[in-house]
Amino acid sequence: MADAAARFAQELRRLRMERGLSYRALAELATQGKSYLAELENGTRPPNPAVAANLDRALRAGGRLVATLRPPAGDGTDAEIEALELSRRITASDVSGETLDRLEHAADRMAMAYATTPPVQLLPRVRRHLDYVGSLVDARKTLIQQRRLLVVGGWLSLLRATLHIDLQQGAAADAYLRTAAELAEQTGQQEIAAWCLETKAWHVLTSGDFPQALRLSQHARAIAPSGGSAIVQATAQEGRAWARIGDGPETSRALNRVEQMAEHRTPPEHPEHHYQYDPHKAHSYAATTLAWAGDPAAETVAREVIAELQAEGARQRRVASARLDLGLALLAAEKPDEAAAEAQQAIASGRIVPSNWWRAAEVVSGVRRAGIPEADDLRELARVHRPELTA
Repeated sequence: MADAAARFAQELRRLRMERGLSYRALAELATQGKSYLAELENGTRPPNPAVAANLDRALRAGGRLVATLRPPAGDGTDAEIEALELSRRITASDVSGETLDRLEHAADRMAMAYATTPPVQLLPRVRRHLDYVGSLVDARKTLIQQRRLLVVGGWLSLLRATLHIDLQQGAAADAYLRTAAELAEQTGQQEIAAWCLETKAWHVLTSGDFPQALRLSQHARAIAPSGGSAIVQATAQEGRAWARIGDGPETSRALNRVEQMAEHRTPPEHPEHHYQYDPHKAHSYAATTLAWAGDPAAETVAREVIAELQAEGARQRRVASARLDLGLALLAAEKPDEAAAEAQQAIASGRIVPSNWWRAAEVVSGVRRAGIPEADDLRELARVHRPELTA
């Protein structure tokens, strides 16, 4: 229980500081005593699940404080870190090649887990590995080892920023995007630098700043290595921005560039890796972009994408997103009852992350405007399944 209390205290302090709240402000939000909160944060008072749940609601933390009171989930993270540290000590070197190999493999595994793991579950794992990278920064190592360590720190910082975006934790996302960009600059990693811009473009796109999303996407495309994955992703993001702005010709040009690049790409060994572009995703990107642009072809393309994803047993998060695309296309085609059915399946799947909820909300709003009988049921379903949003 002492370990759980310490985890709770650390997470409470981090959340309070991240949101810029004083003890008094948090006390008002949570209807708890100011001194009691200070004692919880200092670890001098033990927390309990009821208090943790109350503070989760007050801080809009998505259950993260409650999670600190549970025993470790057994995902192997602690054992993995301990094994890394043991390996470092056995080699009689501050940072061995074996340690760096295993850190790089761990970063890849987490990037591959991104598509199937809820962000609130993956974030602690990424955080632990980043902490371990930080503990090695000042250790004795060669210049090559130092660069490898900073590169893996850049990828992990980028992944952490992406998870914060998914959880709508804007300040934390921006902080880790800056860290990733700084590490990319120090190591000359233009691929990481381009991904940072592309990720920021997605962030502002979901916030409604379409011109800024366009500028960031174009900047990412300009600096991305020609043979990497970021240049394709940035081009796809540019197409989405043009679609939201309402420029049909530019949207089509961006989609054509993505299609041309996808034609000459060999599928990666691990297509689920978030930072390795899979050419098979080009069809999904087209469906999203066409749906946002209100193109009549969107319905056909979105149906094809769903059929493809289901045939290959694809990850449910991608299927849910594709159903939302189809829902928007169906609304544009004046088929609100079918749009409601697609949105219902997507929302009920529980696979829509907070940063993507606005897409569900658009379909729900469109169905309500159509005034069909299914609108009330869909709105209630959305209310029940809406993800817990965090600041």
